[in-house]
Amino acid sequence: RGDAVVISGRKLARQIRQEARHEVQQWVAAGNRRPHLSVVLVGENPASHSYVLNKTKAAADVGISSETILRPASISEEELLELIAKLNSDTAVDGLLVQLPLPEHIDERRVCNAVSPHKDVDGFHVLNVGRMCLDQDSMLPATPRGVWEIIQRTGIPTLGRNVVVAGRSKNVGMPIAMLLHTDGSHERPGGRA
Repeated sequence: RGDAVVISGRKLARQIRQEARHEVQQWVAAGNRRPHLSVVLVGENPASHSYVLNKTKAAADVGISSETILRPASISEEELLELIAKLNSDTAVDGLLVQLPLPEHIDERRVCNAVSPHKDVDGFHVLNVGRMCLDQDSMLPATPRGVWEIIQRTGIPTLGRNVVVAGRSKNVGMPIAMLLHTDGSHERPGGRA
């Protein structure tokens, strides 16, 4: 048994943001268009508004442009799906995020699967979830990806170890368990899709 290790998440976050900022700068300096994130926010949930603000601030911090598209909680599922289809086909949009939770009258699974798997920055589309489970390149949900980055960057060995994941949510616990279940044959589950 080893001793407990305290990990500075803030220090790692600063390092990762600095790396992302550098990658975006190089991308743009090479003559490419600045990456753009569109965030769809439905309703007035204060926590959702706070999360979205943090996401758009983080995007700006690394040089990614973003927009937040606000829609009322009364929006119909069909109207939301039409908006997603429009953003999927917009070549100026590189990443698309629909902030969850959605109002009860909207089928979250249907909405998540409407987002193009190639623009699905949350990694919630069924194709991205399936690819993650099969250890193939995919977009990963943010929290599981963050946990994996911490494990990799701190050198915490997991291969052949028993690991406890507290929680089994489809957006955090299950993806973390799947990442830890990989065979260790590659450094970055989920790849860099």
